[in-house]
Amino acid sequence: MGLLTGCGGDPGRPDPVVSTSSSAAPAPVSTVPPAGPLSTSAYQAELTRIDQVLGGSAQALTRVRTTEGLGEAITTLAQSLNTIAIRLAALTVTSRLSAVHQLLQERIGVAATRLTGSLDQTEEDARCGGVAHTSQKVQRQLRADLGTALGQLQRLKLKFGTTLPDPGLAPKDQRPTSGEVLVRRGPDGSGRLKITNGMSKDVAISIVNDGRPPGSPQLMVYVQATKSITLNRIGGTYHLYFKSGADWDPQHRKFRSDCSFKKFAQTFTPDQGWQINLRPSPTGNATTTEVEAY
Repeated sequence: MGLLTGCGGDPGRPDPVVSTSSSAAPAPVSTVPPAGPLSTSAYQAELTRIDQVLGGSAQALTRVRTTEGLGEAITTLAQSLNTIAIRLAALTVTSRLSAVHQLLQERIGVAATRLTGSLDQTEEDARCGGVAHTSQKVQRQLRADLGTALGQLQRLKLKFGTTLPDPGLAPKDQRPTSGEVLVRRGPDGSGRLKITNGMSKDVAISIVNDGRPPGSPQLMVYVQATKSITLNRIGGTYHLYFKSGADWDPQHRKFRSDCSFKKFAQTFTPDQGWQINLRPSPTGNATTTEVEAY
């Protein structure tokens, strides 16, 4: 990953090798559907029973504390939604309710499919942004997937989805500007570094002095996708880490989704100016390796 050049380096040293880049779902209270077509009041009674099934599984999302627990809760919720869809399909309703009844089945199917299909990505996002934040994203998505059906039901004075957890509004986008210094500590030096982010994702670059962990950088700076910046006053010999992703968390200085964490194998010295280009390249001369989240 990346091209790297330095002014004043050892011309005899060969370039590094290029790196290229649970519980089971609960069943409805009654397993035998009532005879139809159901009136509005009878349909509401069925929706109330089904809502309790949905609520039990959905509320479990609010109690998870681990990535594994989140995955189990999502799987159970998807199973509950599929069970509910089967139950709804067995009901016969009056013509007045037919359209909204069909819409509710469709939206429940969409929600179940999305939960199942995004499970791997959701668990990865939990590693990035934390279990609580990721669980809230799932809760918001569930409400969004069911939203049109819930709205149509409400217009007919029918209640459904009242047991769904309410995670509140999503955090506002707080994407830093390119070149914004997020951390600067320690004495200044004479080192200089130009960074070009040739990737499609934003990055946070960490300049970490010898003997320090990546979570304690001398300097951390934000670089938006396709942008370039120059850093000055870098002190001491240092290593270069960078994390990429989306949905920046300014409080914890990390990406909440689609994250990755890498380190340049190169050791950087302060007595010369360096340039790096963050992009996979077959002609690059800078090896990077995956590192643990920091």
